Amino acid sequence: MSPTVYRPATPDQRTSLRSHPERGVPEEAPAILSAGLVAHVGFAVGDQPYVMPMTYHYDPADPRRLYLHGAHASRLMQHLATGAPISVAVTLTDGLVYSRTAKFHSVNYRSVVCFCRAAETPGLEGQRALLDGMIGRYFPGRTPGKDYDPAPDSHLEATAFIALDIEEWSAKARRGGPKGPRDADPEAPGTAGVVVVGA
Repeated sequence: MSPTVYRPATPDQRTSLRSHPERGVPEEAPAILSAGLVAHVGFAVGDQPYVMPMTYHYDPADPRRLYLHGAHASRLMQHLATGAPISVAVTLTDGLVYSRTAKFHSVNYRSVVCFCRAAETPGLEGQRALLDGMIGRYFPGRTPGKDYDPAPDSHLEATAFIALDIEEWSAKARRGGPKGPRDADPEAPGTAGVVVVGA
């Protein structure tokens, strides 16, 4: 399968930000994908849409490639084998924003939406390297042969890393405090601030 053209944050119908375009941060997409833990993968089979939470691997040294880890027989893996497109969303929650006005409660976040198609599946050695890389990303400092037994071929054959070419992406972030009309006034009734998440 020939590689697709890498076009991050192309402002077309799929990636243009219609709501709060000032929050666009396309240059942060690799860092967000590197820090994320769960990818929500969207696809449609006929008239039925699906969204699946998946573990994944991403290496910013190869920024246009993302890998999903799952079972060979899953509906998603079968869908990808047809060459059909999918979307992948990764979100990091940084804070819960509370305001003196109900409407201005919000969330500080960083998110990426990628539009992808399946690429050539790596062989067993490539999958072994990906699995070790993913374990190292989720559990920094763990090394095969020291902290865990390296995966034998039978384990690698039981599941799969599906390579995805990222055709396009968009990234968005909200930062800062509440923006209600009375939130900057410490004498106003009520409370306002940010509950930091994951610090």
